[in-house]
Formats: sequence, C-alpha cells, structure tokens
Amino acid sequence: DTAWQKQHPRREQVNNRLANQNTRIHNEVKAGDLTKQQAAALHKDDHQIRQEERSMASQNGGHITKHEQLTLNQQENATSRQIGK
Repeated sequence: DTAWQKQHPRREQVNNRLANQNTRIHNEVKAGDLTKQQAAALHKDDHQIRQEERSMASQNGGHITKHEQLTLNQQENATSRQIGK
C-alpha cells in the first residue's frame, strides 16, 4: 500500500469498490448483458458516489468517518445490484 492508502483506509476501500464496479460494468457491456445506455447510467451513479466521497473527505481533513463509509457502501450496493441483472 502507498502512504496515502495507509492513512486513508476507508477512502481506499470505497474507491476500490468503485474501481471494481467500473470493471464489472465494462465486462457486462462486452458480454452484451448491459447496453451502453445502461452502462452510462451506472457510471454516472458511481461518479456521483465518488464525488460525494471527495466532498465528505474535504470536510473532515481528508478522511471519511465510519458512518460516511457505511453510507457510501450502501449507495455502492444499490448500484452493484443493477450490474449483471
């Protein structure tokens, strides 16, 4: 892990999930299970989650709280359920 990752484990976890979902979306489009329009909507949702994560961190000295991480993970779960339907 990098120094940033060691100092921001909650943010790293959230961002790793977003990166994983991005890969899953691309794979579903390649497999023909998602249309490009569906993928665009899912990418938009993920982008909003990432923006919210950055906003939360900017208000807390670069960190997010456990509660904020839980909130972001719940949002990611909702998006994740749309992938591969």
